[in-house]
Order: sequence, then structure tokens, then C-alpha cells
Amino acid sequence: GTMAGWPNKVIEELSKKYQLIIMDNRGMGYTTASDNKFTYNLFADDVIGLLDALGVDKTNVLGFSMGSAITQELLLEYPQRLNKAIIYATSTDGASVTKTMKGKVSDDPIVLRQIEVTATWKTPLNKLPSITNPVMLLVGTADTIVGVESSKTLATTIPGAWLVQFKNGTH
Repeated sequence: GTMAGWPNKVIEELSKKYQLIIMDNRGMGYTTASDNKFTYNLFADDVIGLLDALGVDKTNVLGFSMGSAITQELLLEYPQRLNKAIIYATSTDGASVTKTMKGKVSDDPIVLRQIEVTATWKTPLNKLPSITNPVMLLVGTADTIVGVESSKTLATTIPGAWLVQFKNGTH
């Protein structure tokens, strides 16, 4: 998806309290792609690059779906740049996500590159106890893309993390 996919109601509600910076991942929407191999570390570097360009030293982050894995990477690689983080609809194993999505995504070359990086994503569970930022995990109990188990795992592994499950909520 692109930043245009965020529901207007979500944008309206969040912007009442926060200044929002909404971005597209590399190669999506209004961004360009390079020949660099896509990785979640590269995507996290892109987030930090945008924050640097905007002069933002520290921020809260909400990462949804693919953005939730990028948020995990930000928490591990750039914790000093984050206040709080919301990890929404996440997975600890991208291979299972790509299996679920097979035949449901565009054959656009950039989308395929994004799926490729997802297929190799595995949360480094052993590093999660080092996270000191406040973290909230959100997941729908009927999410057929990522399921609820990854969010539960992260909630019990990240110190002090909160888990919010939306009954019958989907991806």
C-alpha cells in the first residue's frame, strides 16, 4: 500500500493531537526506488533520512503491516530517535505472510521486491528484551494475513509492552 491508503478518519483523529508525517516506502507512491537490495534495515534508514531532512530529532512511530516490521527495526537500530512506538498488524516471520498473500498482490516489480524482503524477514527475538521504548502492539483477532501469535510473542518479549486485540478485527 501507499500513504494514500490511510483512512481519512484515522488521519483526522491522530492529527488532533499529533503532527503527522506520513510516508511511502521506497519505490511506492511518490517515492523512487534504487537498485539497492530492499531490506527492512534500508527501509528504517529511509525513515531516519526523512526525519533528518525534516529536522525531527525524536518522534513517536506507528507502523502498520509492512511498516510494523520497519518499526521493529527502528526500535532495535535507532531507539534514541523514538519516543513511543505502535506496532500494528505485525509478524515475526515474513515467510508465512508471503505464503498467505500469494496470488493476492500486484505483479508490479516494486511490489514484488517488497514481497521478497518480507519473505526473508524474521524478528530477532533475542534482541527484543533490549528495547526500552514504550511499545503498544495492536492486532485484530480475525487478521488472516499476520494472525495474532506474533503480536502476542512480541508483547511478552518486549519489556513493558502492551497488547491490544480488536475482537473480530481484520488486517
